Amino acid sequence: MMLSTVNNPYRGGNNSNNNNSNHRMVIEDVTDDPEYSAYGNENEKPENEEEGAFVEYEKLDKTEDPAAYKVCQSTTAVNRTYNNIRPSYRMPIGGGSGSSSGSISREIRVESMNLTDVEEGARCRNKECRLGWKQHPWRKVCVHCKSDRSDHELPPNQALNVYNRLGIQPPAGMPQSGVAEVEVPGSVGHGYAWVPPGLSRKKVEEYMSQLPNNVVPRTNSSGEKLREKQLLVQLPRQDLSVAYCRHLTTQTERKVYEEFVNARNEIALDIGYVSSNINKAMECHKCSGILETNEMAVIAPKLGDSTGWHPACFTCQTCEQLLVDLTYCVKDSQIYCERHYAELHKPRCSACDELIFAGEYTKAMNKDWHSDHFCCWQCDQTLTGQRYIMRDEQPYCIKCYEDVFANQCDECAKPIGIDSKDLSYKDKHWHEHCFLCSMCKISLVDMPFGSKNDRIFCSNCYDQAFATRCDGCNEIFRAGMKKMEYKGKQWHDKCFCCAHCKVAIGTKSFIPKNDDVFCGPCYEEKFATRCSKCKKVITAGGVTYKNEPWHRECFCCTNCNSSLAGQRFTSKDEKPYCANCYGDLFAKRCNACTKPITGIGGAKFISFEDRHWHNDCFICAQCTTSLVGKGFITDGHEILCPECAKVCI
Repeated sequence: MMLSTVNNPYRGGNNSNNNNSNHRMVIEDVTDDPEYSAYGNENEKPENEEEGAFVEYEKLDKTEDPAAYKVCQSTTAVNRTYNNIRPSYRMPIGGGSGSSSGSISREIRVESMNLTDVEEGARCRNKECRLGWKQHPWRKVCVHCKSDRSDHELPPNQALNVYNRLGIQPPAGMPQSGVAEVEVPGSVGHGYAWVPPGLSRKKVEEYMSQLPNNVVPRTNSSGEKLREKQLLVQLPRQDLSVAYCRHLTTQTERKVYEEFVNARNEIALDIGYVSSNINKAMECHKCSGILETNEMAVIAPKLGDSTGWHPACFTCQTCEQLLVDLTYCVKDSQIYCERHYAELHKPRCSACDELIFAGEYTKAMNKDWHSDHFCCWQCDQTLTGQRYIMRDEQPYCIKCYEDVFANQCDECAKPIGIDSKDLSYKDKHWHEHCFLCSMCKISLVDMPFGSKNDRIFCSNCYDQAFATRCDGCNEIFRAGMKKMEYKGKQWHDKCFCCAHCKVAIGTKSFIPKNDDVFCGPCYEEKFATRCSKCKKVITAGGVTYKNEPWHRECFCCTNCNSSLAGQRFTSKDEKPYCANCYGDLFAKRCNACTKPITGIGGAKFISFEDRHWHNDCFICAQCTTSLVGKGFITDGHEILCPECAKVCI
């Protein structure tokens, strides 16, 4: 039995726009709400009684309302007019001087680039993509698993190195100490997928030891996989050559793209080198730490040989990732990976991953999109200028969202659209107009209701069909009432009372006796053990004498009132006495020592005529020989052994 209500978010308002707003109604538990405490008991005066101490019958679960979806709309942005990238100063590519591994001028030749990224069928790294990689017609994701192309494995030897990817011929004069003649500088060597060119084996190990362990490109390691991924991410092929751009729709866009690439290649893009022993101390350009003389440093020739970095500090200013194979772009004296350098000048489409050179494009979700690429994640229908809903950071058109994610009404089995009110209770959902009593079909919005066998009922129908009766008053349990249960019986909380005083027990402790329950005071009065002397309840300890209970302090000598608990005692006329009092009052006295003969502890004594002796006192008056078990002769009040008697006679 429970008491519930549905909060209507637009009740009491006259705004006509409310019919088009998006709200969720929340079913709340009001079992303990004073506002509803008199429901079903309108003719009874509410009493301030405490909640029952046992089982509360089917209390409504507390459930959180799911986060309301937000209907969004995209906007159109105008691309800024392209201006040639102009450096603050010009320096020939590889213009560093005086370094031990000087960079030589090089030319990027588009026609020689080898930009194979992911082949069709490549296995996905993150998911079970059984069919392998297959390029979406224009997104940068797989049509099978919808994961990014960089999350798929490259075939063997497809990552190559930065020289191949940029189409740069390694300079003939570059030192290659420690690298076999058959190896291209920067390619596989010393057990690594890539090493800085021109370093000895010892210096290679020194360089690698300064990098975080997870990025060290050891052969067949996670670091090698990370390097392969970073080649694709930091040097996207669509940024390097127009041959890989599929969304430059006009000649003007192609021209602007080529101007951008040529300017970038001339003044920004370069490959750094590792100086194994710098000539003078310098400050790390990133962390401002000191690079001491003869210490290893990474040099970016575009910024001059006097600017260096710790190997682990040679990272992109934007993404903080280690620059793959020391490839960087420079802007305003800072270094970037090519991807984020390009995004400083042009927006990048979040769908196809190409730079946007069109005059207009779409902005949505704090991202940029080609106008024809901002589409529903499910059906690819354009969302530019349309309403959409975000789910798992992806946009969905209204129709697809409702088809895929909308809850189904438990009554009519139709989806609950975003423009409808969604009432939920225990993982079940209803349209507002479908939230009805299963028997009388009355609306339960803002009404208490009961639930039974996955069906909902108004309180009256629930009582008629399912309510149980109180074993105290034989009345039914109405919705919202507390139900107390014990040993198969059930009561209203006010009917669950002491069998003796009839006072409601509520949350107080009680003691069961046979089929009844009693409050503590009544149980003590009727059934508690009482002291035989003071007639008060024995709550702790106590002693038993002749099957009668006593307080320890009440069990005392009848004569002197000293406590007998734990002491030796005896009785006379059913009354207890301590040993001393019993001897003084009732015991025979020894004819020899005149002390009482109590018999406590099993002591033996001897009687003769009207005289009595302790065993130890029954001795010859002359020689003190024990006469126990022997013959003796009396001489007045004395007793003598036969030998002493002859002498005396």
